Amino acid sequence: MLTERQIELLQAIIKDYIETAEPVGSMEVVKKHNMKCSPATIRNEMAKLIDMGFLEMPHTSSGRIPTKTAYKLYVEQLIEEEELPVLQEVALKQRLWSNRFELDKLLREAVLAIADATECLSIAITDDGYVTYAGVANILDYKEYWDIDVAKATLKILDDHETLNRIFQSVIPGQEVYILIEDEIPAENLDKSTIVFSPFTISEKTGDLAVLGPSRLNYSKIVPMIKYTKELLEELGGTW
Repeated sequence: MLTERQIELLQAIIKDYIETAEPVGSMEVVKKHNMKCSPATIRNEMAKLIDMGFLEMPHTSSGRIPTKTAYKLYVEQLIEEEELPVLQEVALKQRLWSNRFELDKLLREAVLAIADATECLSIAITDDGYVTYAGVANILDYKEYWDIDVAKATLKILDDHETLNRIFQSVIPGQEVYILIEDEIPAENLDKSTIVFSPFTISEKTGDLAVLGPSRLNYSKIVPMIKYTKELLEELGGTW
């Protein structure tokens, strides 16, 4: 069981690592997050979090980074979803409105909008084999994909409906949004990635709307974006 201080510390480290992709040290946590304790106390708490599997040290002299266990706790219990600005909601609805009568164009515009808003790779597939995606260049902004083998494996699945379908079908139905982190993704060389996705139904067709990126995704921003876009797709598609 984590203490309140450990939860506060873990949230701070995750947020900083999502933002910077750099190991987080005790001194910067105290200064940036106004922690009401000394750097020595923070180091002791970090050591406990390492022992519990929530943090790791990439190098002996570096700061700490979150583990998959930390991200799972964060998305399941600690995440504070950001509200989409009203202007962004209106702009997105206007963007999709003109394509509401053609599913392919509607999904294409949706993934373009999500890629622009999240600065990640966005994907949409339908059960009859249609796949569209946007934001391929975005993943190269994340150092996790500077490894050519990881980048190739990520891009390869975009043209593989069978693999994408296996990923989206690997969960138990019933949730609005699913988050698969690292080795939870049933695909090779995606052990530093995360997929956030939501199933949708438009008319008689079903599919999935997703964002793919590194484990340190900005979940607070991406989850509400996926939710709202999925709701818009089903609303606009319901006018057919």
